[in-house]
Amino acid sequence: MKNITILEAGLILRIVLGITMLSAVADRFGVWGAPGSHQVAWGNWENFVIYTQTLNSFANKATAEILAAIATFFEVLLSLLLLFGFKTRLAALGTTILMFFFAFAMSVSVSVKAPLDYSVWTSCAAALLLANIGKTSFAVDNRI
Repeated sequence: MKNITILEAGLILRIVLGITMLSAVADRFGVWGAPGSHQVAWGNWENFVIYTQTLNSFANKATAEILAAIATFFEVLLSLLLLFGFKTRLAALGTTILMFFFAFAMSVSVSVKAPLDYSVWTSCAAALLLANIGKTSFAVDNRI
């Protein structure tokens, strides 16, 4: 059996991180089901904004809406960069920072257990590892 190389492990990390973030975005737009459905965290944008406000207790509804939109924008952007392997190191560092802020906010605002249950710290560490791997298999970066 062939050992997995660093390039292949990096490819797996890129794909898993990208899909994980896109799955969370899909949830907030109801792709995985309606609010209250089995395995659905938010189910719609409004519930995600309320959750964003929970994580950012200083934020009023309008500010939470902006923060939710910014977070969603970066999750989509970083996911696509990771999936295509374009600017991988930069995208992985951005993902590390985003996951760190999510995990920290969840720890402070909800509970220390919350980011552990959702593997946010694991995603943060995986993204940091990916940033240090740099080049991966099947990446646009390899063509440039």
